[in-house]
Amino acid sequence: MRRNKNKKEPAWLKVIRIFIGLVFIFSSVVKGIDPVGTAYRVEDYLVVFGWTGMLHFSLAIALLVIISEFLLGVAFLFKAVMKLAIPAIVLMMAFFTVVTYFDAVNNWVPDCGCFGDAVKLTNLQTFYKNIILVIFLLPFIFRFGIYGKRKVYLYEWLIVIIFGAGFTFFVSYNYNHLPVVDFRNWKEGRSLKSDNNGKEKVYVTYKNKATGEIKEFLTPNYPWNDSVWMSQWTFVDQRIDDSQVIKKYDLQIEDTLGNNLTKEIVENPDYQLIIVSCYLNEADDDGLKKLHDIVSYADSRGLSIILLTASERDEITKVLKEYGLDVPACFADDIQLKAMIRSNPGLILLHDGTVVKKWHYNDFPDGDQLKEIIKTR
Repeated sequence: MRRNKNKKEPAWLKVIRIFIGLVFIFSSVVKGIDPVGTAYRVEDYLVVFGWTGMLHFSLAIALLVIISEFLLGVAFLFKAVMKLAIPAIVLMMAFFTVVTYFDAVNNWVPDCGCFGDAVKLTNLQTFYKNIILVIFLLPFIFRFGIYGKRKVYLYEWLIVIIFGAGFTFFVSYNYNHLPVVDFRNWKEGRSLKSDNNGKEKVYVTYKNKATGEIKEFLTPNYPWNDSVWMSQWTFVDQRIDDSQVIKKYDLQIEDTLGNNLTKEIVENPDYQLIIVSCYLNEADDDGLKKLHDIVSYADSRGLSIILLTASERDEITKVLKEYGLDVPACFADDIQLKAMIRSNPGLILLHDGTVVKKWHYNDFPDGDQLKEIIKTR
């Protein structure tokens, strides 16, 4: 007897198919919101595997993964072109399951970014998630004889192409501007002010002028108001212990002399502009040119503005001179800078420890726009 190629799909299988489609769509969308962040994850894995020669292709690989994942999700959700979608999704899951297994065992990359920054999973949780998806895919593998013989209609291709084109535009927009949804600490409107329930402690060190004895005191628990004692001891040093202060940002800013200016800059009670460029030699040329007017406006209005980078000092001097940027440079770790803003260069406006606004270099404001933002607050 001839098998019916259009055999009706069981309800339980339909539920599983839709679930897999939605998981893949969600996973691709949250990664597509932040394609640059996904490219950073790809770089991490390329370094782990020793494939450093492919680092220049990290963004292309990230885009390929994101868009492929979305197309497979759409195909499963609408039961479109299943004869292609099933083998493709099985191959993808086989690859990522193997990778996440070794990642769970060896902790190669602490955060695989399978759901971007929207949902954080440990490497072990990610591996278990992949195992569950593989189990859910088994019925489709066993029934591929049915799905593989289904006629593929034109409307199925149209569904995949139309959704794919729209999603590609969405990803492109997020790449050429900032993510439409920011899941990270430095998102607009977030207060970064430290929780001072655990007060910072200030220690001062004094040296006895006669004996050379050195003592450290927790302020104000030393006889600072005793004129006789003060005449016998001389101030040597001061240190601050802020280990009990809960900070809402993972960042350390240092000036050219190595002084820690993090709190002074991030929690500046006035307006604070921060130009962020992880590596100046990789910064967009047009973006650097646009910074000249921003720096000039800040200087004319007395706004505090700094350049925050992980570049070498020679590179900083060269770029500032080449683009005519008269702005003090400070240093931070490259990972922290990449987390602050997905743009090189990027611009952040803070006020009293709150992120007021962030700009991609394609959207840098002019003086009038900055004036309007500051005036309305």
